[in-house]
Amino acid sequence: MHTPGSKVSGYIVLMIVQIIFLVLFWVFVRYEKAVLPAPIAAEDAGSAKEHVSKYPQFQDIQVMIFIGFGFLMTFLRKYGYSATGYTLFMAALVVQWAVLMKGFLHMEGGKISLSLESIIDADIAAAVPLISMGALLGRTTPIQLLCMSIFEVALFAGNEYLALNILSICDCGGSITVHAFGAYFGLAVALMLRPASDQNDAGKHEGANYVSDLFAMIGTTFLWVYWPSFNSVLAEGSGGERAILNTFLSLAAATVTTFVVSALVSHENKLDMVHVQNSTLAGGVAVGTVCNLLLGAHGAVLIGIIAGTVSVLGYRYLTPWLTSNLRIHDTCGVHNLHGMPALISAIASAIVASMVTADDYQSELQDIFPAMVHGNNGTVTKIMGGLGRNASTQAGYQLFGIAVTLLIAIGGGILAGGVMKYTSFRNLEKDEQHQDEQYWEVPAVENKEEYELKITDELLL
Repeated sequence: MHTPGSKVSGYIVLMIVQIIFLVLFWVFVRYEKAVLPAPIAAEDAGSAKEHVSKYPQFQDIQVMIFIGFGFLMTFLRKYGYSATGYTLFMAALVVQWAVLMKGFLHMEGGKISLSLESIIDADIAAAVPLISMGALLGRTTPIQLLCMSIFEVALFAGNEYLALNILSICDCGGSITVHAFGAYFGLAVALMLRPASDQNDAGKHEGANYVSDLFAMIGTTFLWVYWPSFNSVLAEGSGGERAILNTFLSLAAATVTTFVVSALVSHENKLDMVHVQNSTLAGGVAVGTVCNLLLGAHGAVLIGIIAGTVSVLGYRYLTPWLTSNLRIHDTCGVHNLHGMPALISAIASAIVASMVTADDYQSELQDIFPAMVHGNNGTVTKIMGGLGRNASTQAGYQLFGIAVTLLIAIGGGILAGGVMKYTSFRNLEKDEQHQDEQYWEVPAVENKEEYELKITDELLL
């Protein structure tokens, strides 16, 4: 058991972390020149408009992170407070930490430049520990989530820098660096925190009811509507519009496919709400890495069909197998929504990259595939293998990028899970999991109703 004092100490640690962030922001972070007041009659006096123009997409991503992810995880019938509350807490924490960690890798003059784009980058980074939290939903304490997030975001920032700047892979929508990393890091932590063989059955609160599933569909709908903004916000030039078009078509195809395959493989050929809540979004993940490339409408639709099929089959067959054989309780099924679709996206990126030509991409080649440009491409980072890659070499680096990402994510997750399990962190007992009462004040009438139901059941028995 744990004492009230042990609960309070966790929140004291959280406040200390926030104060440390304050000091780091004070010492290292400065506004970017473009967002400072311009001198009178300066030629670049209107340059700040470029930053403001991305605010609508910034709002879309905010909705995805704080509402979409939060409500998608409310399907557990007694974990709604925690799903939405911890999403808000973790995202607010991670956005600050991501600004610092990613900024440390791109410092100029010993300072971190703060702009709207850096906040957008940090918002996208917040998706990483939220994806990982989905694999652990209901089975960790707030202080465990705090420490996992701090470590994971630092590792994510390093891996992203390696993948995008040194390996110079294309990953516009973050399927490799965000979705694959978050999913397999979370699964590795879940592997380390897996229950004993005699406690591998589902917990008494590990399930949904009609109302909680309906709330989760709110999250699905918000994510579906705003996913094109998530994939396109960092795209350059006309690639941004291609990213929107390709993402929408892939989502639409995945959604139709999900309904069909769900009805085919589910019990009594009825639709499964788990599939509808999650697999309909798989197209957005699967097209992420290639969303700004010249896929053609048919390519985007094909990716969506494959992603929807793989995701539904994963929920129907793979998730139960992982639970029964490896004792990995992937609560939200992040392997099916984020993990496998991200692998599909990485493979698709290698296929498309192998067919890239300078004639096709014209002036955008430098922005999308900087390592394929001959001579000076304007980057200051030394790219592995040098410049002037051909298409087949770039395709190989795309596969190398996902392999490195998986290695770092799984290794980091095993390390984080080991620390969470074998050190002084308190682990929830089985009967404490998947319920809000451990850390939230819940309405008294709810407890009364539960008590009355319990008494009624006992009388009937």
